[in-house]
Amino acid sequence: MAHASGVPTPQLTLQDFRLETLRGAAGHVRVGLTRAGQWWLVDARDQPFFSRGVNGLNRTGTTGSRTAQLGSYAATVEALYGTVEPKIFADAALARLPNWGFNTLGAWAGAEFFDRGVAYTEMMDFRQAAPETTIRLGGAKVPDVFDPRWVEACDHRAAERALARVFSRELIGYFTDDDLVWAQPDGEAGTGEDEGAKRAARPSLLQICLSLEPSFPAYHAAWEFTLAAHGGEWATMARAWDVTLPNKEALRQLTLNDVALVSAGYGRDQERFSREFARRYFAVTAAAIRRHDPHHLILGCRFSANPGAAVLAECVAPQVDVVSLSCRDEKVWSRIEVANRAQGMPILLGEFSWTGETFKRPTALGETPGLSPIERMLSRGRATLERACAHPALVGYAWARWADRDEQRPPLGEGLVRCDDHEAHEHTDALTDFNARVVALRIAAAARK
Repeated sequence: MAHASGVPTPQLTLQDFRLETLRGAAGHVRVGLTRAGQWWLVDARDQPFFSRGVNGLNRTGTTGSRTAQLGSYAATVEALYGTVEPKIFADAALARLPNWGFNTLGAWAGAEFFDRGVAYTEMMDFRQAAPETTIRLGGAKVPDVFDPRWVEACDHRAAERALARVFSRELIGYFTDDDLVWAQPDGEAGTGEDEGAKRAARPSLLQICLSLEPSFPAYHAAWEFTLAAHGGEWATMARAWDVTLPNKEALRQLTLNDVALVSAGYGRDQERFSREFARRYFAVTAAAIRRHDPHHLILGCRFSANPGAAVLAECVAPQVDVVSLSCRDEKVWSRIEVANRAQGMPILLGEFSWTGETFKRPTALGETPGLSPIERMLSRGRATLERACAHPALVGYAWARWADRDEQRPPLGEGLVRCDDHEAHEHTDALTDFNARVVALRIAAAARK
């Protein structure tokens, strides 16, 4: 293999790995740590690789759901490739990927692309397996992990999606969910915020669960957990939390009014409860997947923001093999660093693009003056992705979208193709060059340590 300059790309072999760190089944995709201290994926033939993927490669060009509403790209695909034989569109799209240096299908790829000579991922979407159990209060968006209906639904979903893939040699692994919100006081720093910044003081997970309707099993679990920690005494709990709470309804009204409990005493209980909540989530989802497919990696739940220290503390093997996160701003390196530092886990950047406003702002200190917004976007975006991919924990990245959304207009769309299926050269040219260099870039970064 050679990169764009014609210079041969350095190659790793299995002998470069600490074999005791390998996760996954031999003969399938694995992940492991090299002697140089970098995490890499290893394919079914024992060849190390860095995943370069794209999300939403399907006939609708949509991401986030298999039932997303059709847009103009779907009409384009129908007109160009017909509706009778899905393989025609799949063949055409798969022929384009290697030309741009991509080797992986990210989240939400159509099933007609699976096992066609390209590595791929699958989305379980366990929260949606039993949407009636979802906790939606005070900003939280997580399944009720104490609800037996959700546990049973996870098993049914895993049987539906994992049994079909159990012997695949090209499947990297399964995302458990996308974009859960864990309501942690030290989490959810969003676009444009510093990773060290705390989220605005809003009710956190324990307070939210204590304020649910009694029909939620998490409500009963939270109260049992809380009172047990304080000798079963309400007054003892209130003193420890430094708050006046005459009854449960008073706490519920605080939560409904978006008033957060913030004392150190409450914080200690909140941290312990959140760890137990996260531990149950990862344990249930891992057990469901491995009951039906013991061979493939578990890629976590695609954190769209920092989920907080309590949740990251429970992202650990064997329940999670790779921590997945999404980031569309210049904080990618710090996001990877925070996620890796928690438990030393390998990281997959499951969603990235340089089309956000953070990459187009007026000239930064030391930047070439006189650049247009598009030139700034591409310059900063390439530099951000290059720095991120040199991080020793990163095992791959996925570009945000295959096709532009309907409301996006060139050259500000984020797809690799436009809604008319024409190539988006402003992205593909830059990504082709980057993808050709990224393996050599990572090996050089390891050599400099």
